[in-house]
Amino acid sequence: MQIKTKALVLSSIRYQEKSLIVKCLTQEVGIQTFFVRNAFSKGKNAQKNAYFQPLTLIEIDFVHKNKGGMEYFKEVKLAHSYQSIFYDFTKNSIAIFLAELLHNLIKERDQDEQFFDFIEAALLWFDTHDDAYNFHLIFLMELTKYLGFYPDTRNKEALYFNCETGTFSTTYDLGCFDNYESTLFRRLLDLKFQHDQKVFKGTERRILLNLLLKYYTQHVAKFKMPNSLEILKEIFTT
Repeated sequence: MQIKTKALVLSSIRYQEKSLIVKCLTQEVGIQTFFVRNAFSKGKNAQKNAYFQPLTLIEIDFVHKNKGGMEYFKEVKLAHSYQSIFYDFTKNSIAIFLAELLHNLIKERDQDEQFFDFIEAALLWFDTHDDAYNFHLIFLMELTKYLGFYPDTRNKEALYFNCETGTFSTTYDLGCFDNYESTLFRRLLDLKFQHDQKVFKGTERRILLNLLLKYYTQHVAKFKMPNSLEILKEIFTT
């Protein structure tokens, strides 16, 4: 079956001298892995390896064999050419972190257009806004809606957030964030991309990132910490 769809590059691994193995989240058929011949070659038959940087949005045409193996692109072109994500150091560091996180999180996923559309819209917003200090934090929080463990906000004004149950509680239990951590977490729940991004200090962002990753660890089986985490933490030390 021939498929034409948008796709988000999650990872690309060089194979031998001239080829790539590219993992994508597609809008039409979910997670797919592609073998790209001549990605590093010159000439009219070469595929541009710049298309396959993690988090690049592309439009692809391929014959979907649906046999569990790697597919092959018939045609690839950019769906969107980023203006800042790959060129701004802070944004690029955030992008590398999120690409690694998504690659680890969604190893298998069927068609889910709402999930794809959320990621696409978030990245396009990120690319066009300079004040995006909290993008990765809001993105991680919003992503839990699609992964099935968005926090229960029915008792949101309670003092403590229980990381294990995903609920707010009036009593402090072993799985709870402390009062200060819970206050930060509550404030993040209320924050959206379009809101004022200067509501947290750098140290608060670092705390929130640790809290979110702790929350993911509780709710994602065999959750793997991104290798790029330490670089991202260094950006928000102050």
